[in-house]
Amino acid sequence: MSCESIKMEISANPEYVGIIRLTTSGIANKIGFSIDDIEDMKVAVSEACTNAIKHSSDDRFYITFNILDDGLNIEIKDNGVGCNIDLLGKPDLENPKENGLGIFIIQTLMDEVSIESSDNKGTIIKMTKYLGVDN
Repeated sequence: MSCESIKMEISANPEYVGIIRLTTSGIANKIGFSIDDIEDMKVAVSEACTNAIKHSSDDRFYITFNILDDGLNIEIKDNGVGCNIDLLGKPDLENPKENGLGIFIIQTLMDEVSIESSDNKGTIIKMTKYLGVDN
C-alpha cells in the first residue's frame, strides 16, 4: 500500500481555516472524490481545525494529509491540555450550542474517525474518507 503525505504546521488563527479547506479540496479533487464527498471533507476538516485552534496551547496546530490507494486520511493535532474522550459523549441535538457537536458532525461526514487525547499531550483527530463509499 503506497501512501504519500502532505504535512502542514499552521498558526492557530481562525482566518487560516479557509486555506485548509482549499487545500483539502485540492487534494481530494486530485484523488478523484466527488463534489459531495469533497464538501463533506471540507466541513469535517473545518470542525476539527476549529477544535484544534480552540485547544491549542502553543498557538500552532498540525495537519497531515495521507493519500491512500483508496481514499484520504486526514490527521489534525493540537498540543493542548487534552481531554477525556469518554466524556465527549453524544451531543444534545436539542441544544446544539453544547460541546461535542463538532465531533458528531465529523463522525457523520467521514467513513472512519478516531480521536486520541491525553493529558498535556494534546489531541489528534484522525479521519478517513474512502473513494466510492456512501455513508
